[in-house]
Amino acid sequence: MKRIEVVAAIIKKDGKYFATQRGYGEFQGGWEFPGGKMEPGETPQEALVREIKEELDADITVGELVDTVEYDYPNFHLTMHCFLCELTSEHVVLLEHEAAKWLAPEELHSVGWLPADLGLIDLIAAFPCEHR
Repeated sequence: MKRIEVVAAIIKKDGKYFATQRGYGEFQGGWEFPGGKMEPGETPQEALVREIKEELDADITVGELVDTVEYDYPNFHLTMHCFLCELTSEHVVLLEHEAAKWLAPEELHSVGWLPADLGLIDLIAAFPCEHR
């Protein structure tokens, strides 16, 4: 089975988390944490900074690793390294996504998450206050 390694930014601000809706591809319309594929020679943190700049024209600070999700989609195995992040730029521009929302922990289940991201929702909702 094909293996894909990606990174995802769990961007937090004022107790809310940034969710994006895919605007393209097989999973168009599904909600996810922004990020993307790692390139050869990149650390997960470097890939995340690059991907967020490419997808959202935004700068971030990458914090702690929250989880590494292993998920089998029908056509590939996904390894997704998920980090808590904070925006260091004031603006966010959706360059590849259809929509975005800032969701409070109690609102995280209000969107249709992609299967690999769904496993993170209960984990994030249970974060202690200092991570919110």
